[in-house]
Amino acid sequence: MIELDGLRREFVVRSGRGLRRSRRVVAAVDGITATVRAGESVGYIGANGAGKSTTIKMLTGILVPTSGRVRTCGFEPVPQRTQLARRIGVVFGQRSQLWWDLPLRDSFDILAAIHRIPADRARPRIDQLVEGLELGALLATPVRQLSLGERMRGEVAAALVHRPALLVLDEPTIGLDMISKERLRQFLVAERAEQGTTLLLTTHDMSDIERLCDRVLVVDHGRIAYDGSLEGLGERVAMERVLVVDLAEPRPPLELSSARHERSELDGARQRFAFAPDRTTAAQVLAEIAGQAEIRDLRITEPAIEDIVRTLYTGR
Repeated sequence: MIELDGLRREFVVRSGRGLRRSRRVVAAVDGITATVRAGESVGYIGANGAGKSTTIKMLTGILVPTSGRVRTCGFEPVPQRTQLARRIGVVFGQRSQLWWDLPLRDSFDILAAIHRIPADRARPRIDQLVEGLELGALLATPVRQLSLGERMRGEVAAALVHRPALLVLDEPTIGLDMISKERLRQFLVAERAEQGTTLLLTTHDMSDIERLCDRVLVVDHGRIAYDGSLEGLGERVAMERVLVVDLAEPRPPLELSSARHERSELDGARQRFAFAPDRTTAAQVLAEIAGQAEIRDLRITEPAIEDIVRTLYTGR
């Protein structure tokens, strides 16, 4: 489905002023070799500036590689961009493929026409996407009036109107609230199960990776630092979650057998506990805390992808 062989993309960076301007070449993607097979769901993660979006732009035909080879759905993305467009769907978190001033339903109809889908095939597919993404009440609303979560669901529907073999999602849940994120994840899981769609996902939210991906590619400074399962990544970098609890009353640091106390705040009324998901669960940690103190509020924070990449890269 996707083949990357020694893929490299360089950019020229200029700095300084006047006669003292300097020029240097920076490799945003530096010799990446990887394969994504049909039907896989792969998370492509890394810190900001690691080369994720540049890679996606090359495999979708937006950027030309400096060197190396890329094939997507059996096509060379730039010279065969028209053929490739019929086989892929792309969602960029910060860019829209919807018509800003038109009702949402018109965007779906226009996209079906662009892909030359007959009306008798387009309508059932659009209805299916509208139902799955809960867009029925929004069809008459101009896109510019939609909330971020509503628009993102519309973007995903737009990318899937023509039943692409490959769906590329670049930060699809950025800025969404928890309810909107969960709706989108549930739909994507169901869509993959029904259509067999291959999924390539970039995100800064580890919950997206856990819910949606079978495999993880970690990129660091334009190179692949890890290729394998999420479980394997967790074993290599000891990914810990943090449970933050607000207690009814300030307390000295609680001692738990299931988690490590990180620090206390607000004179002991807020306490943080780190735990390894492969050894215990949030429910077990919470039960142990509740046995010692009354809890008013809580939240769980996931490990930052930047920290995961740093730990993986340094081997610490």
